[in-house]
Amino acid sequence: MFDSAVAGALAGYGLAIPVGAVAVLMINLTARTSFRVGAAAAIGATTADALYAVTAVVGGAAVATVIQPFSEPLRWIAFLVLAVMAARIAVAGLRGQKGGAVQAPTVEAAISPRRSFMTFLALTALNPWPALYFVALILGHQGLRNASWAEAVIYIVTVVAASASWQLLLAGGGAVFGRFITGPRGRKATAVVSSALIFGLGAHMALG
Repeated sequence: MFDSAVAGALAGYGLAIPVGAVAVLMINLTARTSFRVGAAAAIGATTADALYAVTAVVGGAAVATVIQPFSEPLRWIAFLVLAVMAARIAVAGLRGQKGGAVQAPTVEAAISPRRSFMTFLALTALNPWPALYFVALILGHQGLRNASWAEAVIYIVTVVAASASWQLLLAGGGAVFGRFITGPRGRKATAVVSSALIFGLGAHMALG
């Protein structure tokens, strides 16, 4: 039981800690809206990780066989989604700088926690890496392949707990950072930097 819990926690943090395009987008979103919206995004990303973990534990090697042929188009679809989001962030930031602080609340008000949850759930699910990541871990760990249902449940629960704790930490950091983004110059600078990072990280992911 303890070994399954440790393995799950390490797997969850191993997947969540690298700050990729989705994490940068989450921090930017939380900084410009509220912790509630950012937390919904974090839960959405964690839900996708949890679904992949459950599928990998239940399906094992079959998941890799199913996902592998579609990994290339899925990466490019994810890249296109990220590119559009990066462009929207840059345009919103530049318009906010040009027209003062009038337009920014309109952009932020349009993002509800429910929409944030669904967006980050879909965006994280489009990335085939979590499925392949968990399958590789399970296939390479004899104990997990032969684990009882109770050990499998503990493994999945600790994966979810680890992923959620890190995603919420990112969201909380975004909320704190957001307190310092009050003027139009701050909005413009962070919009340009984050959109460039999101586009670059998305391109790196698409190119493998």
